[in-house]
Amino acid sequence: MRLDQWLWAVRVYKSRSLAADAIKGGLVKLNGERTKPAHEPKPGELITARVGIMTRTVRFLAAPKSRVAAKLVANFAEDLTPPEERAKRPKPNLLPPGFRPKGTGRPTKRERRALDHVSDFEPRSDAD
Repeated sequence: MRLDQWLWAVRVYKSRSLAADAIKGGLVKLNGERTKPAHEPKPGELITARVGIMTRTVRFLAAPKSRVAAKLVANFAEDLTPPEERAKRPKPNLLPPGFRPKGTGRPTKRERRALDHVSDFEPRSDAD
């Protein structure tokens, strides 16, 4: 299996074309050296891939037939990414849409329109 296809199949990159572009751009290294997207990795080889602001380190174990579920990735790749790299990953926004901190006052007209647009809220008319 090609390296770009494997990186996509084990969910390092969201698409195969993103994986191929990253390999061509030098963001992916195989045992510390640049490689080509068509390279076929062998079991035990170490792959470092820059994904966004995080550098992931993965050991090639086997090649799946096609893209695998997230739970099955451990059968084909061993994740060796250090904890300090994982800390760089952006945190998800857990606040509900339209949340305003207490004490910030009423939303301005511009902010209200943005909130209405996000929430698809239809203001009701009092004439009904």
